[in-house]
Amino acid sequence: MKENIFETIKRIDDNGKEYWSSRELAKVLEYTDYRNFLTAVNKAKIACENSGEVIHNHFVDANEMVQIGSGAEKPVETIYLSRYASYLIVQNSDPTKVVVAEGQTYFAIQTRRQEKTDNLVEDHNRVFLREEMKKHNMSLMQTASGAGVERFAIFQNAGYKGLYGGLTMQDIHIKKKLKKTQKILDHMNSEELAANLFRATQTDAKIKRDNIKGESMANLAHYEVGQKVRNTIDSLGGTMPEELPTPDTIGKAQMRINKSKKVKRIEAPDGLKK
Repeated sequence: MKENIFETIKRIDDNGKEYWSSRELAKVLEYTDYRNFLTAVNKAKIACENSGEVIHNHFVDANEMVQIGSGAEKPVETIYLSRYASYLIVQNSDPTKVVVAEGQTYFAIQTRRQEKTDNLVEDHNRVFLREEMKKHNMSLMQTASGAGVERFAIFQNAGYKGLYGGLTMQDIHIKKKLKKTQKILDHMNSEELAANLFRATQTDAKIKRDNIKGESMANLAHYEVGQKVRNTIDSLGGTMPEELPTPDTIGKAQMRINKSKKVKRIEAPDGLKK
């Protein structure tokens, strides 16, 4: 089985701790200009700080020697990234790229497995990915309509059935024990949302790239992409999406984030309330 590309560039330091080089990650994420990659890094640092984490625990400035020809070397600036930092960078990269969508799935699964990050970090991840799902679901529906899809419920179910091992939207709703008024996407953790975002962006891209026309062909494409995302999760040893825990509503996650920001604003630097 082919090793995941993000796994191949993972490094291990002298203490057995894993990390990634920003230079290598930029290449994998298909940035031709490292300066453009640093834009995603800066956004990731802001997200890291907003989640309550210490930036320099996850982003460490360093210098590396690189070859410039004829055996000569020169130092270049790089950043050594924790798994969580790498995850935030991938989140802030273009999700329409196949490799970025793969990275979102990879780091969501691996970060959850390794670190079991605190609830506030998970809330930030969920809110971010839920907003991405709204945008890319809208784009997917527009693309599907252009391909000739008229029965959107059937089209959506095709993607869910591929990703969830044959389960329809209604089946997932029942399995998660949700009320009729509750939306499935509002009760997914970050790992499950990342998998669904991968499904949506890559189906959108496939329909456009392959110039797919006709409702049945579009439905088939959605199913096949969903199935491939499921196979990717399986190859990484991840938990199938239908077996992941069902968190509370995304609205409550946003409320907790807002509350944490309010607390930070009223605390003085010495920890005393104003």
